[in-house]
Amino acid sequence: MTFDAETFRHESAQSWSAVATGWATNRATFQAAMAPVSAWMLEALAPQPGHRVLELAAGPGDTGLMAAQRIRPGGTLICTDVAQEMLDAARARAQELGLDNVEFNAMDAEWIDLPAADVDGVLCRFGYMLLADPAAALRETRRVLRPGGRVVLAVWTGARDNPWNAVPREELRRLTGELPPAPGTPGPLSFGDPARLADLLGEAGFLDASIEQLDLTFAFDDLDSWWDVQLDIGASLRKGVAALTPAQRDDLRDAIDTRLADHVAPDGSVRIPARTHVAVAEA
Repeated sequence: MTFDAETFRHESAQSWSAVATGWATNRATFQAAMAPVSAWMLEALAPQPGHRVLELAAGPGDTGLMAAQRIRPGGTLICTDVAQEMLDAARARAQELGLDNVEFNAMDAEWIDLPAADVDGVLCRFGYMLLADPAAALRETRRVLRPGGRVVLAVWTGARDNPWNAVPREELRRLTGELPPAPGTPGPLSFGDPARLADLLGEAGFLDASIEQLDLTFAFDDLDSWWDVQLDIGASLRKGVAALTPAQRDDLRDAIDTRLADHVAPDGSVRIPARTHVAVAEA
């Protein structure tokens, strides 16, 4: 099947709007696991008071809002996402933190509505891999950065490193007979090969790219708690599960639980590994 970029963009925006409440509800749980990623990204960005920082595909905005605290006084964070509902969640979080130096703009990362050389840094945690045209988004990122400014990003590695995401989708495809996505199709695990990321950064005009890997852990009280979160934050997974019969849903959970059994402790608690690429490059 030919990839239809426009249809994908439209459906993606709708999907992120649909799961924004789930992301807001589970923000603290997700951020607890992602704390090392946010810390790495902020260190690489090195935000300073007075800086103007853009966050793309911000979701609930955790990493960007951490940067907003560091660029005061005089600095501004531009928090963007394609889904207005995600921006509402980020705005609520900013209010909780007492931040008044944040602008919230609904924006597609492939068409950044800012002048050239307008920002000192760009953050994008788990966004580029989900875009119809990540190359275009990185070119736009390069355009809006001032000379010497940095882009700092994170993308998941491959399926083997990320059973928390791969296992449910693999078992759902096995149950329904759906084919796996073609190589290069946008998705959470589409940037498994760091060479692809390095090539895209170079083609967009970035210099001195550095790519590392971070190992992470998702911790839950039990597999039921983990599963509830997956359905809350995963629009495609939720849609796929909703289309199953009750018996098929039971079969799906049985298959998933079997594959994740090694990550369950005797007391039922769950610790599922994850791995991400983190990268920084200069405009």
